[in-house]
Amino acid sequence: MPNLKDLKNRIASVKSTRKITKAMQMVAAAKLRRAQEAAEQSRSYAERFDAVMGGLASSVSGSDSAPKLLSGTGSDKNQLLIVLTSERGLCGGFNTNITKLARKHAQDLIAAGKTVKIFTVGKKGRDQLKRDYSDMFVGHIDMSEVKRMSYSDAQTVARDILNRFDDNQFDVATLFYSRFQNVVTQIPTAQQIIPFKIPDGYAAADTLYDYEPDEEAILADLLPRAISTSIFSALLENGASEQGARMSAMDNATRNAGEMIDKLTIEYNRSRQAVITSELIEIISGAEAL
Repeated sequence: MPNLKDLKNRIASVKSTRKITKAMQMVAAAKLRRAQEAAEQSRSYAERFDAVMGGLASSVSGSDSAPKLLSGTGSDKNQLLIVLTSERGLCGGFNTNITKLARKHAQDLIAAGKTVKIFTVGKKGRDQLKRDYSDMFVGHIDMSEVKRMSYSDAQTVARDILNRFDDNQFDVATLFYSRFQNVVTQIPTAQQIIPFKIPDGYAAADTLYDYEPDEEAILADLLPRAISTSIFSALLENGASEQGARMSAMDNATRNAGEMIDKLTIEYNRSRQAVITSELIEIISGAEAL
């Protein structure tokens, strides 16, 4: 049985930990509100942008003059997996769920005879995937210095990806991130961004508009922006998901710390009572002996 001093030290240590987890929960809650608003606002723009792109792309799909970002290379042999995770931990299963989805996708592609390459944004995803797929890594972008995600950060990632596509380093690029639903639920998502996939429901939108200049010229300019927009939207969704997961994880940690303190306090009181009883017995026995 631990002595009283050890129990007292453990109780003090767990109380200090509870203060930290409670503070982290409050910080995550404050950050979550801003991150959630940013993610929800980006969805409206992204959905409308997809509608315009869908109308344009459907009118030129299959054409010999279609941009390469739309028509693809004609092959799907080389696959690039772009895995977006956080730079920091203590956010429950947020990072693990994203890397788990990417890992399964990579295994399926390898089983199908495809060549898999991995590009990571965020330290946690890189650390988890490097254990098994270090030989497949082709790039990494560190976002640890970014305090608030902006469109320019997404453009930095997009430029790197587009340069690799122009150099014929891959045929298909798939983005992995976590879509925010609520504080408890974040949905790991895989989204193909190269070549551009026409969203469902937009195939007939081209009948409503006449474009000037022609669709091919507009797409050549808009498709790189579509890549940046998809990455930016994914980064914002990840930001909200990370804070939601961290808030939930720290809330659970705070509750667990409270339960542990209660159990240790009971154990401390019992041990203290046992010590007092033992001392009383010794005193009484000594008095009777006299």
